[in-house]
Amino acid sequence: MAMIGENVKNFLRTVPQTNPFGEKITVVAAVKTQSPEAINEAIAAGITHIGDNHVQEFRDKYGEICGNPQRHFIGHLQTNKIKYLVGRCDLYQSVDRLPLAQELSKRSAAAGVVSNILLQINAGNEQTKGGFSFGEAEQMYSEIKKLPALNTVGLMAMLPQSDDGALLHGLAAQMRELYDRLAAQDGNFKYLSMGMSGDWQLCVECGSNMIRIGTALFGQRAAT
Repeated sequence: MAMIGENVKNFLRTVPQTNPFGEKITVVAAVKTQSPEAINEAIAAGITHIGDNHVQEFRDKYGEICGNPQRHFIGHLQTNKIKYLVGRCDLYQSVDRLPLAQELSKRSAAAGVVSNILLQINAGNEQTKGGFSFGEAEQMYSEIKKLPALNTVGLMAMLPQSDDGALLHGLAAQMRELYDRLAAQDGNFKYLSMGMSGDWQLCVECGSNMIRIGTALFGQRAAT
């Protein structure tokens, strides 16, 4: 377990304080399959934001996590499971379709809370990933912006698995351009969540200000 603490401290030392746009970089620990003990070790070592991929894990571990970190949901979210998260999740990073935003709006309003969300963009136009295309992103932003009880605070993306550095730089730069266009008209925009253990440096260079890190903190997950 002490290894997790060392990993966290070492990783946080390697992350620059700000990106090239002068924005603070937030590290979100991706805690999928991690025990509460492992998560608490990471928090004790300096992690302040944690992100779960599965609703059941989010629920089961919720009360066992110390230190009051910001709770993010970063996985695919089914509309029928929103009820388990409303009022307990600080940021929904993976709002990838209009019906999900509509249901989250409805349930948030009913609970008397405002939910912070990021719009997920399918930067590589991959069939296996959810999210809005670059072409529809601005129209979808406008539609979702009208919904009550939601606060859109930025964008999220996962870059494709590729060895083509030019391709990845191009997509990351395109994400930053989209983020800047929307941020220019929306003062609530503050997060461009892009970058994981394998590509976070490239993403930060291109203007990401939030990175989702699992393996670099916790080591390789056991095969499930």
